[in-house]
Amino acid sequence: MTQIPSKQQIMEWVEAHPDANSKRDIAKAFGIKGAQRIELKRLLKELEADGLLERRRRHYLDAEKLPPVTVVELLAPDGSGDLFVKPLEWRGEGPMPRILYMPRGTDPALGRGERFLARLAEVSGEDHHYQARLIRRITASTQKITGIFRAESEGGRIMPIDKGQDREWKVRADATMGAQNGELVQAEQIGPKGRMGLPVARITERLGDPSAPRSVSLIAIHQHGIPDEFPAKVIEEAEAREAATMKGREDLRDLPLVTIDPSDARDHDDAVAAFVEEDGGATIWVAIADVAYYVRPGSALDREAWTRGNSSYFPDRVVPMLPEALSADLCSLHEAVDRPVIAVRMRLGPDGQKISHDFHRGMMNSRASLSYEQAQAGADGAPDNQTAPLMGDVIKPLWHAYDLLKSARERRQPLDLDLPERRIELTRDGRVKSVNFRERFDAHRLIEEFMVLANVAAAEELARRQRPLLFRVHEEPSQDKMEALREVAQASGFALAKGQVLHTSQLNRLLAQAEGTDFDELINISTLRSMTQAYYHPENFGHFGLALKSYAHFTSPIRRYSDLIVHRALISAHGWGKDGLSEGDIERMAETATHISETERRSMAAERDTTDRYLAAYLSDRVGSEMTGRISGIQRFGAFIKLDETGADGLLPIRDIGREYFHFDADAQTLVGADTGIQIGVGQRVTVRLAEAIPVTGGLTLELLELEGSAMPRGGRKGKRGMSPRRHATKARLAEVKRAAKRRRKK
Repeated sequence: MTQIPSKQQIMEWVEAHPDANSKRDIAKAFGIKGAQRIELKRLLKELEADGLLERRRRHYLDAEKLPPVTVVELLAPDGSGDLFVKPLEWRGEGPMPRILYMPRGTDPALGRGERFLARLAEVSGEDHHYQARLIRRITASTQKITGIFRAESEGGRIMPIDKGQDREWKVRADATMGAQNGELVQAEQIGPKGRMGLPVARITERLGDPSAPRSVSLIAIHQHGIPDEFPAKVIEEAEAREAATMKGREDLRDLPLVTIDPSDARDHDDAVAAFVEEDGGATIWVAIADVAYYVRPGSALDREAWTRGNSSYFPDRVVPMLPEALSADLCSLHEAVDRPVIAVRMRLGPDGQKISHDFHRGMMNSRASLSYEQAQAGADGAPDNQTAPLMGDVIKPLWHAYDLLKSARERRQPLDLDLPERRIELTRDGRVKSVNFRERFDAHRLIEEFMVLANVAAAEELARRQRPLLFRVHEEPSQDKMEALREVAQASGFALAKGQVLHTSQLNRLLAQAEGTDFDELINISTLRSMTQAYYHPENFGHFGLALKSYAHFTSPIRRYSDLIVHRALISAHGWGKDGLSEGDIERMAETATHISETERRSMAAERDTTDRYLAAYLSDRVGSEMTGRISGIQRFGAFIKLDETGADGLLPIRDIGREYFHFDADAQTLVGADTGIQIGVGQRVTVRLAEAIPVTGGLTLELLELEGSAMPRGGRKGKRGMSPRRHATKARLAEVKRAAKRRRKK
């Protein structure tokens, strides 16, 4: 009779035969037959219960080892440029093993986050445990979700926090990652719909208490996949950087350069100076932190900066593109400290037009770090102790140059939007203290004009030298969007000319009509919404909004990767050193343009979601209160209202408007009452009641009380699902209402 193997013998055999380890394989290997299979089954169950083996389908595996074929996800390159992957499932008690990806020359290029089926080979004596070879690419992207975990007897569910998403996800008991009831989690789909019709997910990260004040921005960071922790290699590399010396640099330390930033700015990446010329013109200097000196192509710092694409700004935190050792220290143009810069000198004529420019790689020393308020007060004749000594050779020349640039701007007619910036002030524990609108000074506009001119000079310089670069492109809006803007303008009592070649001057005339009226903010927002989104591209397609033929981002390399590429291009073009554009930079210029355009949109969405959540939290104590606002958008499902006091956007669901059926007129952007003929459209003043404020999603739900100062008419009685019993009988009347509305718009 064959002897039953010991547990140790079974373990050793499973480890030696990873491809053939079912119960049948094990029995065959040890010659076990008949009734002895019962004893083998018992031993295998004990090994499984002890956590020494794991049963997957009909096979047994060492719980502390990975199967030879498994699904993995590609990670970002490490500091040495090596590619590692992580297994999608790891159930061992020890740390997850490191897996080095070994691509072959014929393998397709894979990006960070992509998943593929891999064959693993165990290795020893290395800093990793396995090597992975590609078997098959998994093209379907895995859907991810951020939400609130609700525990159940077996696993639980995830309630999404995205506005407009109400589908729950089911989580199995072995995929909860120990999440507690009510905890904010991040999860990914691992299977199709289960028995209850819900998609199946596994929790990948626990994010803590969603009601904690400082969770607001954290939710958006994780929801949008913004990297918020630097790898150790990147931190190490940043902290090892030494301050630049004068070698190969011009001495610009005698220039009266100053930084002008928000009072709470953590970094200063641009400095300005100006000189008044005898002909009434001016010479402007714009000096920008020489980030390229510290962030070299191919370094761990460079790869991480490329991955992030840009910094992201939230009311309670900044997620920087570069580690603090650089962003807040070596690259920041602090007062009275030598800092390396790439500077541009620009000569303006008496009419404000740029006559010439030239670039310099040098060392500067800032005379002062001023806030916008300080600089403005000095220009207005009320300097403080810091600005008083700067009036003669700093403040007055800067404002002289600004006056010249203003006159040139008026002739150029860039789009002149005036959108107040909300400022959310938090208490020390992270709760919303107040919501205000930032005051804009000429000091803000001065810096903007100086930066625009410097960006133009960089684009022109590199284009003239035929060097590769990333242009900032803004194409003109589509005819459909212009028609929608025209509808809003007409509904507000203004005119936008039709049938002409579109110029920004035409839009500025519309904005001027609305200035100072009740429709001022609405027309500005509607004009902004009609614009196409700016993006980066290796080819130059012009910048419609700024009315410029060539434009590139040069002035913020601490927080935008696009500017770092432009700096490297300038270094190469002028032969300033070996830290210019690399062959890799040039080869993937188009890929970089697409990538950083996407990361920019990602940050904007995360910042917008965070603002919405803070506003919802701020207003949550005022549910039931009456508020005033203006209709800013119409959709089939209801109307969007922009509230006067906070600028928050709330939804007025169509089901809660009056007691009649409302027809959606997409062309006129109106909702028309089937019984009363009342029209609800963009631009109308409303009084609403705040019905619901949900901080975790940022959603505000409103009830309509008054429209243009009048109470809503009662209308017909709604039947099931809010449908008027006479809906079909009123089609003719709706058509008549639409025709009347169109006749009024044509007048």
